[in-house]
Amino acid sequence: MHRFIQKFLDRYLSAWIVLIIDTLISVFSTGVVIVALRSFIGESLFTFNNMVALIFASVLFSIIAFWLFRSYRGVIRFASLRILWRLVVAVLSKSLMLSAFCNFILFHKEILDSPYISNRLMVATVLDVTLSISLLIAARLLMIAVYDRLKRNMRHQYRVNLLIYGTDAKSAAMVTRLQGSSHYNVVGFLTSGKSMKNHTLAEHPIYHFTDEESLVELQNRFNIEAILFAAAEDARNEQDNLVRCAVHQGVKILISSQIDELPDGKIHNNAVREINIEDLLGREEIEVSMDDIVAYFRGKTVLVTGAAGSIGSELCRLLATLDIKHLVLFDNAETPVHNVRLELEEKYPNLIFTPIIGDVRSLQRLDFVFRKYCPQIVFHAAAYKHVPLMEENPCEAVLVNVIGSKNVADKCIEYDVEKMIMISTDKAVNPTNIMGCTKRLAEIYVQSLGLAIERGGKEGNTKFVTTRFGNVLGSNGSVIPRFKEQIAKGGPVTVTHPDITRFFMTIPEACRLVMEAAIMSNGSEIFVFDMGEPVRIAYLAERMIDLAGLTLGEDIQIEYTGLRPGEKLYEEVLSNGENTFVTNHERIRIAKVRDYDYDKVVGPIGDLESLAGKVDISDMVRLMKRIVPEFVSQNSEFSKFDAEIKA
Repeated sequence: MHRFIQKFLDRYLSAWIVLIIDTLISVFSTGVVIVALRSFIGESLFTFNNMVALIFASVLFSIIAFWLFRSYRGVIRFASLRILWRLVVAVLSKSLMLSAFCNFILFHKEILDSPYISNRLMVATVLDVTLSISLLIAARLLMIAVYDRLKRNMRHQYRVNLLIYGTDAKSAAMVTRLQGSSHYNVVGFLTSGKSMKNHTLAEHPIYHFTDEESLVELQNRFNIEAILFAAAEDARNEQDNLVRCAVHQGVKILISSQIDELPDGKIHNNAVREINIEDLLGREEIEVSMDDIVAYFRGKTVLVTGAAGSIGSELCRLLATLDIKHLVLFDNAETPVHNVRLELEEKYPNLIFTPIIGDVRSLQRLDFVFRKYCPQIVFHAAAYKHVPLMEENPCEAVLVNVIGSKNVADKCIEYDVEKMIMISTDKAVNPTNIMGCTKRLAEIYVQSLGLAIERGGKEGNTKFVTTRFGNVLGSNGSVIPRFKEQIAKGGPVTVTHPDITRFFMTIPEACRLVMEAAIMSNGSEIFVFDMGEPVRIAYLAERMIDLAGLTLGEDIQIEYTGLRPGEKLYEEVLSNGENTFVTNHERIRIAKVRDYDYDKVVGPIGDLESLAGKVDISDMVRLMKRIVPEFVSQNSEFSKFDAEIKA
């Protein structure tokens, strides 16, 4: 029955049904007037045959009038004055035709004998018009009222009852945003404390929350199924109080989705979504000088290596909004590149871009891309990043992270690129693993090359910028997607060590800072981002278990597996021997690192390439430790080389 009603509500009322209803109302009005007129004039004129003739004439003329003026075609619930005008004209036409039928056919002889009858028939016509229009309008208002009531009842039956947290402008705006939603029903607003008790906002009451008991009371009283946060910051502030209590009581935590304004001016509104761990770990939105960024990149050709990765793809999305001339996507992962291509085609139809399948290890492929597209700005995000995997495959880490970066940097000079921005990592600081050391080696080569150009030791105009930051939330293969999979399977959730910590940053946050660093750089700097406070991975796992509505120790377990090869308990943003300089952005600093002479770097880097190509792992790792003396392996088979190098 409910499905039938919903199907009825989702469709327009058939025009033929409306025509039948209008005709019945019109004929009923005529019948009422006939009965009234019969009592004044007498039964001699309104015999049974004459009354039947009038009723049939009314049916015929009503159908003709309504059909001619299409008054039954309008959607009743969206009725306008134009539709009412058609209705009035149709009724007038029907009454005039009926009056003509009475005067010239049915009662022609009687009218000639008595002008009194003619006057009464004229009054009857006016009454017929008035009564017909009144009843037809009343019928349409009744249809609208019934439709709205049914729709409201169906919505209340299927919609989720929710409370909106907060009373600021963003929270109030959510009422308008959810108006007419087929999924959510706003019951009222929710605040911490009783300061707004007995107040209303946007015609909705404001309720208060003090503890879990007060939340349970509201839940039982109004059948509350969800709490909606208009801003992630509010959810972060309440994560140890309201959020935890709500999840414990089975109340969903929702958050307002971002409204993305695309270059074509269209706004895509996804209303709300369920909150995730990234919202709770994030920080206040970073302010960057978007006007300066847009001005710098406008009209330029930009190449992004590793364009299908987490950072690379987000850089592409950001660049797509900057009115650039041409975006070149370079990556060796076919399916991810295809997916990014489809996304860009859908969201940025005016963007000119070219996806290229290629590998930074291939000089020939890089040369083709630089020669054909002549990029002015290069973002180098291509890299191998997984610590345990690179510990097991050190030669590939060197070939991609070190030699690949060298290849891209050399091509930038050869083809006179304005600026190359290399994405590095906090694992390059006092590295304890192969991956971190390869990123530090890439930093050393790129920075020494830039300094050689600045000092006149090497020809070229390219400025080299390095950006260094920690883990990004939700990146491919990172801990959060892994935890989500483990929780979905019922656990256990595996953490390497109870005390292990990491710095986290959202992907859009990291990319905005990369853009900001790119435009403020004078060349050869290593920019360090303020990563905030480190997060204990075990805490992260606990919060994700909470958000899933599970109880740690009962529904699911955390299992500690021990540190993996090359892994350390905490990451550093700057090594002990480094200092930083401030910039005009409070979240970006410049690392003061030891300078390397390019002529003394290029030879050993070439030797690393040769050793990696021959898969001579032992000599290659020994050389890495000589070039980067702070590289001390931890929990790794390569620890045996540390004492040898020191000796």
